[in-house]
Amino acid sequence: MSIAAPTSAQAERPFVLKFASLAPEGSTWQNGLQAAADEIKERSGGRLVFRMYPGGVAGDEKDVLRKIKIGQFHGGAFTGVGLGEICPSVRVMEVPFFFRNYAEVDHVSHDLMPRFAEGFERNGFKLLGWMEVGFIQFFSKHPIHSLDELRQSKVWMWEGDPLAEAFFAASDIHPVPLSITEVLTSLSTNLIDTVYASPLGAIALQWASKVHYMSEVPMANGIAGVVVSKQFFDRLPADLQALLVEVVARHSRTLIERTRADNQASMTVMKERGIKVTFDRASLQPEEVRTIQSRAIEHLVGNLFPQELWDEVLGSLREFRAEQAASGS
Repeated sequence: MSIAAPTSAQAERPFVLKFASLAPEGSTWQNGLQAAADEIKERSGGRLVFRMYPGGVAGDEKDVLRKIKIGQFHGGAFTGVGLGEICPSVRVMEVPFFFRNYAEVDHVSHDLMPRFAEGFERNGFKLLGWMEVGFIQFFSKHPIHSLDELRQSKVWMWEGDPLAEAFFAASDIHPVPLSITEVLTSLSTNLIDTVYASPLGAIALQWASKVHYMSEVPMANGIAGVVVSKQFFDRLPADLQALLVEVVARHSRTLIERTRADNQASMTVMKERGIKVTFDRASLQPEEVRTIQSRAIEHLVGNLFPQELWDEVLGSLREFRAEQAASGS
């Protein structure tokens, strides 16, 4: 039996990367991802194209990961919840009440990035770009002035998120677990009255239209990233692999800058629309914060990330803070 040689049409058939994200169409994140996809298509002469599924149309992040594993999708942009399903140690970047500012985030993430990339490779994925959601705050329908009032609220928790579970358990808060795709409807029906997100995320997901108050105190740093399955990546010719890595990494760095600027702008917009800040920094006692953080870390170490990594993160952050203090920054 002879095997026919491929026709020219078959030989020129493009590689199609089916790509999903929760980022809504027109959002900062989706615009940045689409710009990367457009550049790759143009520079590859149409040999590598993205087929985009934004706005959660492919399901929650865990749904998308299941579809990637069976070959229905090839990659996507994920928050820490999705990234942690692949490489749990990345959630060390989201420990509650840990980072004071973005300079600290940048320093520690730079130190850990080679380790994270290796972790994704081991688990069948290529980390193409590192992004972020931004600092996470609480948004509510009613005023919240203290942790005690937060405990009395109907607080949403992203269903199945081990880091959120650790935080809420450490804070003695009993949340309502739901998929992120159910949040908007649940706010409308009063199943929940309090959510957490970055300011930009709250607007992009339309949650801001359902709440009247927000916290000033960030609960945690929110990470994000772009990954593709190793199975798909390894099928690409070397030149397309290099193009994909270079373009997505560059656009991801740009997206970090835009996300930070747009988070700040989103805070201003929400205040102009009448959303009030009722849970400020004075509402949290330092001892209370330390207790919550230590309880959460006690649960997270050994489950999401090893003690060795946590020690490395602490060392990196202490070194940076000492340098900043010495320079007067």
